[in-house]
Amino acid sequence: MRKRLIQVSGFLISTLGWLFVLCTMAMDFWRITQLGGQGGSFIIKVAWYWSNLWKDCFTDSTAVTNCRDFPVLWSVTPYVQGVRGLLMCGLTLGFLAAILCFLGMECTYLGGKQESKDKMLFAGAVFHFVGGMSDIAAYCLYINRVARNTFAPILAPGLLRYDLGPPIFLGLVGSFFIIIGALFYAATVLRVLIPKSQVIYVDGAGTYMDPRLRGRSMYTGYYGPNRLYGTYYGSGRSSSSKISKISATTPERFSQRDAFV
Repeated sequence: MRKRLIQVSGFLISTLGWLFVLCTMAMDFWRITQLGGQGGSFIIKVAWYWSNLWKDCFTDSTAVTNCRDFPVLWSVTPYVQGVRGLLMCGLTLGFLAAILCFLGMECTYLGGKQESKDKMLFAGAVFHFVGGMSDIAAYCLYINRVARNTFAPILAPGLLRYDLGPPIFLGLVGSFFIIIGALFYAATVLRVLIPKSQVIYVDGAGTYMDPRLRGRSMYTGYYGPNRLYGTYYGSGRSSSSKISKISATTPERFSQRDAFV
């Protein structure tokens, strides 16, 4: 029940994060600045310059907006093209991750056996994580470009000092939601992919054994059974006198021998 609850929580959180990221690609005011606003007249004249991933716009105090769409694909400003590409890659990975996670969740009856479902869920979690990091890289690239002009001591003619708009912050929140959802997914299948360690109890004390050594006794190890004293076949007597000596070993001597080994 707890596993299903965590997986459903991861699905909701990651889906909400991808919805935030998808909305930011269509939103305006990725960066914005204003000019004017001084008094001294009956009409306060203010002009806003703002941009998104697809166009540059100008809005005056009368709410009239004029926009210039970005040119064809290969003539766009390089950093804008990079932001577009990173967001597109992130959304593609997120789409594949959502399908894999939906099939791999325990509450769904698709995807085959439970072991294969856990592997699909882990693969979807990895895709979610990589897609979220791709989105964060896109927003950080845009922030870096805006910050370079904002904090530059001297600007070239025609450049403005912009501020960050709401889509940047919404996209960063969505990216962190995606990563948190991926961690929720991975936490539910981590024990399945990493086998548990085997503990063998000898005289009340726990002894650790690596998972790769399962099925092997403490005395055979990598070297196979010891042939020095012959082979013991149950409680009957053996033809070798040395076996009878070993079978007659007291529990105290047996524990001492184990401690020595």
